[in-house]
Amino acid sequence: MKKRSILYALVMSSISIMAQQKQITTNTGTPVGDNQNSKTIGQNGQVLLEDIHLIEKLASFDRERIPERVVHARGTGAYGEFIASGDFSGYTRASLFEKGKKTPVFVRFSTVVHGTGSPETLRDPRGFATKFYTDQGNYDLVGNNLPVFFIRDAIKFPDMVHAFKPSPVTNKQDASRVFDFFSNIPEGTHMLTRVYSDYGIPANYRQMDGSGVHAFKWVNDGGEVTYVKYTWKSLQGVKNLTAAEATEMQGKDFQHATVDLYENIKMEKYPSWELYVQLLKPSDFDKSDINPLDPTKVWPESMIPLQLVGKMTLNRVPDNFFQEVEQSAFSPGTLVPGIEPSEDKLLQGRLFSYFDTQRYRIGANFQQLPINASKVAVVSNNQDGAFSTKKGNGDINYEPSASKNGFIDNENYQYSKSSFVNTTTVQQKISKPNDFKQAGEFYRSLNEKEKQNLISNLSGDLKGVANKDVVKKMVGYFYMADADYGKRLAKELGLSREDVEKMFLR
Repeated sequence: MKKRSILYALVMSSISIMAQQKQITTNTGTPVGDNQNSKTIGQNGQVLLEDIHLIEKLASFDRERIPERVVHARGTGAYGEFIASGDFSGYTRASLFEKGKKTPVFVRFSTVVHGTGSPETLRDPRGFATKFYTDQGNYDLVGNNLPVFFIRDAIKFPDMVHAFKPSPVTNKQDASRVFDFFSNIPEGTHMLTRVYSDYGIPANYRQMDGSGVHAFKWVNDGGEVTYVKYTWKSLQGVKNLTAAEATEMQGKDFQHATVDLYENIKMEKYPSWELYVQLLKPSDFDKSDINPLDPTKVWPESMIPLQLVGKMTLNRVPDNFFQEVEQSAFSPGTLVPGIEPSEDKLLQGRLFSYFDTQRYRIGANFQQLPINASKVAVVSNNQDGAFSTKKGNGDINYEPSASKNGFIDNENYQYSKSSFVNTTTVQQKISKPNDFKQAGEFYRSLNEKEKQNLISNLSGDLKGVANKDVVKKMVGYFYMADADYGKRLAKELGLSREDVEKMFLR
């Protein structure tokens, strides 16, 4: 009798729960009668094509995955807010930098080269992309944890990524391919030095700094231009992993960085960063031994000091990872009045490439998705396309129009002016490339243990390079950055000075 009573209670509990559950429907809201069995000819016959729920369910399942990002595929994200702390109205009319202004943000952290399911312990730059939902529209600050990049011209970006990605023959990443490419790209010496140092494996996303990498233009109400670089400083401090520590962590949890970020936010240990800028007038460009628009270089803080702009705090995790993290879309071309792109050749290419890849990956109307949508009204005549949910404007879908429903532009928001005198179109390297100096300065800034780790990490991959001429050339680049740096690498690789010099005397 007791068993029967327990069974009866379980049945009644189950019925009660079912009574509270929502009716399952098709994608068009039609109630589904049976979500357990397909419609067949008789109990054991063939399945009928007319089972619309079955067809819709399978078709939807087949399309659950959007194309993976070519780069920055492995990532995570969180919401928060940015509070401006300085007054920069003399430099830019961007309202998010007005003192005391609070702006909601969404941040996506990522690795760069590796795929969606790859470990978060791999040696790789980390993406640091911030979407500011400002009262002037969205602004994307799309950068990395490291302040420089491998190349300075977007025309080399596909080649660089191909070299880092798995071989089209073996489907395996191969150091021989990577260094074969970089042995012909001396400008990459600085970034390679940073990536192969312990900074190439951040311990997590909270304890790493960030950088906009490129120079941008700030434009004030008077149309005056000041060039700007952005730096995020982690208030949790900076922590990196050695190669051995990363291997140990990967064996425990290959998605440790995402877990770390989400657990800290859920425990209300909200991670924060301060945003700093460096400001440079166009008239000061010739005072440096580098081209200030070169993304393979940093602006020395001793010459161009950091100035505090504000503080960002992340305090909420997404409700749905796919809708909010995977479908989030960033572009350095998502700008607001008062911020414009500089003439940096890598940035100029990214202005096209990032928008283009999102249209391919997510669709023509990716900016209408909630995660990407502006918090202020979008008023444009762009229309239609897949998944368009934008409300129309009646019969007026063009501009100009004399109708009261027409739209107008505003000359107060015109782009800043650029002047050119006696110039021609060319395909040339930038002036003052100075490929090795800052790589050497970074090497000398490391302590002895960090230098040893760098030599170990770098020589470990170089030993696997089949073409020894490539190895010799790479060692030559690092020697030109710093003699001690090059000598240590050569010794570790069993190369003599003469072996290296021959590569540059041909």
